Amino acid sequence: MRILILPGDGIGPEITAATRPALDALDRRFGLGLIFEERPIGLAAHAREGSTLSDATLAAIKAADGAVLGPCDTYAYPPPEKGGVNPSATLRKSLDLYANIRPSRARPGVPAKTPDMDLVVARENTEGFYADRNMFSGSGEFMPTEDVALAVRKITAGGSRRIARAAFELARARRKKVTAVHKANVLKVSDGLFLRSVRDVAKDYPDVALDEVLIDAMAALLVRTPAAFDVVVTTNMYGDILSDEAAELSGGLGLGGSVNAGDRHGIAQAAHGAAPDIAGRGIANPTALMVSAAMLLEWLGARHKRNALGEAAHALQNAVDKALDDAKNRTPDLGGSATTAQMGEAVARVIKG
Repeated sequence: MRILILPGDGIGPEITAATRPALDALDRRFGLGLIFEERPIGLAAHAREGSTLSDATLAAIKAADGAVLGPCDTYAYPPPEKGGVNPSATLRKSLDLYANIRPSRARPGVPAKTPDMDLVVARENTEGFYADRNMFSGSGEFMPTEDVALAVRKITAGGSRRIARAAFELARARRKKVTAVHKANVLKVSDGLFLRSVRDVAKDYPDVALDEVLIDAMAALLVRTPAAFDVVVTTNMYGDILSDEAAELSGGLGLGGSVNAGDRHGIAQAAHGAAPDIAGRGIANPTALMVSAAMLLEWLGARHKRNALGEAAHALQNAVDKALDDAKNRTPDLGGSATTAQMGEAVARVIKG
């Protein structure tokens, strides 16, 4: 099974390097037969290949069984016409990675503003207000005059139904509750279509409860009553914002893992950015990417019906919890003094036993 490692920008090379020992330890312990290949992406790729995401790298990603993608500093990229392609947007669109699954839960020993949080945000990943991926050709954001800017929001019944189905499947394996987050009281047509599609899918899951919450209320309820939520399904931008809020409340963005998944491809990618301000200092928290890698293994296990991959994913999650429960393994963002590499080594030691 081939796994492509794409270090990315900023802290990306550091956290991918810290994640690799854990994956190697899992491979040996569970006999997974993983074959790793590393390719540049982002600014390093642009310097070498003239593009932040070359055709050769895109082909390699498509050919691999899965990929681990480090954060990308798109703000620092040159314009697209000069090779500054947004890797995340391009991959989500070209590989049809319609489900961005982002769990947030308080972890042992880690100070959390909401210790009762244990939820998953199922975020639609290919539509919404994201101007670089919601059109067949061109951008969904444009300026008819120099003083007028317009943005198109794309919501389809098909896109809404498939992220809803992913959410209900997740909930069926958890606490059997889905919360649809929307603003249909104002965006009556677009959010109305999303909400109608979720309700239609809910009919196929009579064992899973569905409730509906307005986006502004949800932002407050995540702080007040996080334990009330199990799986949250929502559109692209709402999901992006809510999942960052949930990660911060559960202990920090350094814990925010995610997987971008479609029917054929899966990519592990931490929910946070490239953090260029701390790049090269060895203090970045690799937890989010480790958790993301565990989610990728779980997705691969389900797709290929290989129990060992699911067991390895569970072992990695447990190893992260055990390492973080010891204060000496926590990076500065969590109040500790461990380096990025030391946290990675701690997790690998737990896996090895």
